[in-house]
Amino acid sequence: MGETKQSLGINPTHKRIMDAALDLFASRGFHGTGIRDIARLADVSTANLYHYTGSKDRLLIQIMEGALEKLLQAAKEIQIRESDPRKRLEQLVRMHVITHALSPKASSVVDDQFIYLDGEQRDQIVSMRDEYEDFYSRAISEGIQKDSFRVPQQSSARLGLLEMLSGVAKWYSPQGKMGPAELAEVHVTLSLSLLGATRSEPVTELGYVSELIESIWGVRIY
Repeated sequence: MGETKQSLGINPTHKRIMDAALDLFASRGFHGTGIRDIARLADVSTANLYHYTGSKDRLLIQIMEGALEKLLQAAKEIQIRESDPRKRLEQLVRMHVITHALSPKASSVVDDQFIYLDGEQRDQIVSMRDEYEDFYSRAISEGIQKDSFRVPQQSSARLGLLEMLSGVAKWYSPQGKMGPAELAEVHVTLSLSLLGATRSEPVTELGYVSELIESIWGVRIY
């Protein structure tokens, strides 16, 4: 999916470096990857790599920031379009599941390599993650106020929901029985059940979310 579309302003060499780092961080982990490994896979010299990225730590930050910026951009657009919290939640779920199914490497790096950050770098990523999760918190809270959702504890519901949705990146296979869009619909229904929705069936369809994903991540779902 959008794992090769890291940022809108990078040149082909920088893009190859980012793609190589993403592949290696996802498969070997941050500490299991050397700067020479990245340079070799990207077919650049270590000097050229340092010119574009500065350090291995900076590469990790760039990958995480790029992934989270896309999620934030999509979530903001969904919030603009959907004033009703239930409809907003359904579309947020679709967006999250589809992008995690099709971008498992980026999702894995953001979720699993976070422990290797510290100081201001860690604070920056934490801030972005919190901002993204807040879209779900607000949808759940507003849904409860409108009697669309019924949960015993809001923060636990949010954490459980996001854990379920993000888990798709770890087990989804393109060779499976369901495509990303079908998988998203299953998770919308599961999410409504988890949140104690007063109506069990979705009230929205994929619709514009497909176009949103294509625009931000650079891929088509179908």
